[in-house]
Amino acid sequence: MNSKEYLGKTVNVEIDRPMGSKHPKHGFIYPVNYGYIPNTVSGDGEELDVYVLGEFESLKTYKGVVKAIIHRTNDDDDKLVVMSADKNYSDEQIRALTEFQERFFESEIIRDNSKCITK
Repeated sequence: MNSKEYLGKTVNVEIDRPMGSKHPKHGFIYPVNYGYIPNTVSGDGEELDVYVLGEFESLKTYKGVVKAIIHRTNDDDDKLVVMSADKNYSDEQIRALTEFQERFFESEIIRDNSKCITK
């Protein structure tokens, strides 16, 4: 399934890097919950990765709505941006909250099958 097909859909996320945890290779701390959608495959051959935004405690699982996609233009690993149905972060807020990891990549934020902000 193409990552764009998840836009607007409710998904179940397995959190393998909860807020406050340390990246196993690069050593940075996750300021947001980060995980994946089980039984999916993304461009890098792994499960489709997810940033969970708007939750302020360490989580193990999460059910939310895909509000945006961070499409990396210099990598084969799109990231879904998931939050509760009543939240809607701006592209600038998404960039700020995911900058800890996304600063190493060129990307564009996609919503409603259109491109919004390119970095």
